[in-house]
Amino acid sequence: MILDRLPVPSLRTQRVIAAAVLLSQALISVTGAVVRVTASGLGCPTWPQCFPGSFTPVPHAEVPIVHQAVEFGNRLITFAVVITAGLAVLAVTRAHRRREVKIYAWLMPASTVLQAVIGGITVLTGLLWWTVAIHLLVSMAMVWLATLLYVKIGEPDDGLSAPTVPSPLRRLTFASAALLSATLVTGTLVTAAGPHAGDKSTARPVPRLEVEIVTLAHIHGTLLVAYLCLLVGLGAGLVAVAAPARVKRRLAGLLGLVLTQGLVGVVQYHTGVPAALVALHVAGAAACTAATAALWASMRERTETESLQRRLDVHSEAALS
Repeated sequence: MILDRLPVPSLRTQRVIAAAVLLSQALISVTGAVVRVTASGLGCPTWPQCFPGSFTPVPHAEVPIVHQAVEFGNRLITFAVVITAGLAVLAVTRAHRRREVKIYAWLMPASTVLQAVIGGITVLTGLLWWTVAIHLLVSMAMVWLATLLYVKIGEPDDGLSAPTVPSPLRRLTFASAALLSATLVTGTLVTAAGPHAGDKSTARPVPRLEVEIVTLAHIHGTLLVAYLCLLVGLGAGLVAVAAPARVKRRLAGLLGLVLTQGLVGVVQYHTGVPAALVALHVAGAAACTAATAALWASMRERTETESLQRRLDVHSEAALS
């Protein structure tokens, strides 16, 4: 087989590929936001072609060339997503990694196909607000999975998985992931009711979410504050149980990202939602999603058998005391 003739990729190569997968997933989320805030959502009015009979932009009196370039550029990023996802599958398969790693690797091209279909539906339905919301939420889910792929690749295939912190703190981490999800969902609703519809055509106006945006923004902001407070509580718990430094570093990084994201949101709200800050806010959402996924993964880690036994002994002593 051709695959058998390929060199076995080193662990470093596998991690570089996984990092590229994660970056490409985050990048296409940001470029999608750029498409929206520049009103280029229908720069390519058909799918999978850009215009009927052409996969590339063509001069058109009703579609400015800049809108075509922005939307087509976003579509080109899909190639980077597909290539990195394919390389990830090849790398972990050729390296004969454990089944868990292979599953996460295969989820990348599978979810990319799903996202392409959702993107096509979004274009063909004229940028209906709920299709755009689903498009972004699936992108965030893909960022989450790509982060787990990166983490799992770095763990040894031998040995067993064991908790790094007590179960109550792991449940808090689960709650933080749930709050993050709710925050992301309400964020898409704020956008759906906001000024950036993705297209400014007067002949075919984009349907919007008919809900008062101030109310949605307040709900979104409240959830973000709750998310931040839960993370602070989780941090106190990690200090109390002397959690591994690796886990505390990941939480500290996540706290910094959430605080920055909150600041960007406040500035957005009071400055009329400028386009540049929308793209920055989406980048922040992807970063917070990846950081939360990394923290989630650190609650249980796979280690060599000897290291695992030492960890279990520590947890047993802590439970008895």
